[in-house]
Amino acid sequence: MKREFTQERLGDVFRAFASRSDFTCAIPYGTGHINDTFKVTANQGGAVVIFTMQRINTTIFKQPENVMSNIVQITTHLGERLVAERTVDASRRALQVVLTRKGENFYREADGSCWRLYVYVDQAFTVDCVEHAADAYTAALAFGQFQRLLADLPGGGASLVETIPGFHDTRSRYAAFKAALKEDALGRAAEVGPEIEFALAHEGLADILPPLVAAGDIPLRVTHNDTKINNVLLDATTREGICVIDLDTCMPGLALYDFGDMVRAGTNNAAEDTTEPEKVVSRADVFEALARGFLAGAGCLTPAEVEYLPLGGQLMTLECGIRFLADYLQGDVYFRTQRPRQNLDRCRSQFALVASQLKQNDVFRKAVAEAARDAAG
Repeated sequence: MKREFTQERLGDVFRAFASRSDFTCAIPYGTGHINDTFKVTANQGGAVVIFTMQRINTTIFKQPENVMSNIVQITTHLGERLVAERTVDASRRALQVVLTRKGENFYREADGSCWRLYVYVDQAFTVDCVEHAADAYTAALAFGQFQRLLADLPGGGASLVETIPGFHDTRSRYAAFKAALKEDALGRAAEVGPEIEFALAHEGLADILPPLVAAGDIPLRVTHNDTKINNVLLDATTREGICVIDLDTCMPGLALYDFGDMVRAGTNNAAEDTTEPEKVVSRADVFEALARGFLAGAGCLTPAEVEYLPLGGQLMTLECGIRFLADYLQGDVYFRTQRPRQNLDRCRSQFALVASQLKQNDVFRKAVAEAARDAAG
């Protein structure tokens, strides 16, 4: 039986942490769908202090100790780098993990529920979609700076654990798609012939990056792997991107994945589940803003990484599309749906976005080249 999030329970969880404050109340917070998040108000010597408390989704993140080990390494390094660079408002620019009274980085309830606590970043907000190119630039700049600040993490991030194995392994995603197609559990393959054809026709995109990685031209980096615009906190006054959040999927990966996921999530002019895929366009103005922001912030990418940034967008969008298609073939078992064929509509939207990116490939490559020159000064 699922336990309720009563104030008594939330207070007991909060008191497991060394917050040096007394619990007042907690309310649900944010729009995330993975973890259960609460904004906690507490009293610290007569002053009101606020924290962000989350129950980690252990169905997805089966080893929370690995997730939290990664997060602590990353946030500690970010904090040290920001202080070393004498960054203004450094304490608001990296998440701060609050340890438990036992000195651990997360708390496990008797029922196995796992919780973590962060210092709340005040006077900040998020937006859920890119309405203006300026917001795309701001978010991309923050994610680029995230790359730059973590470029010298000891061991190059080798100590980080892969929290979701094969998360952005496009080859393995194709293998899963083909397995779902072969099984065709619900007999849906017959109705998605054009989508199957599109997926198989573009399979070669998955084979471009591995040789470059093997040759060292494209290095493994510490990557965020969920670079939606709402994973950047914006300052309430300046609207500047001040803090990258939602670090559960941070692990070794390619910078192209982070840029590519921004392109996938940010440049689509239509809803992800639109029923009119023929109207989907990858917005060139947003792509240009993303390229300028990411390259201005990163400052550490190799020539090959810069050259293949447009491919990053194509790959991440294609990968997402085949995941939606595979899930539709399997009966919508992974992605939540609110209506019939929603995953198929999501797939079609992603494939239309891939097609739009490929059609504009020369334009996007030119935008990247110009952004790289500007970033280099």
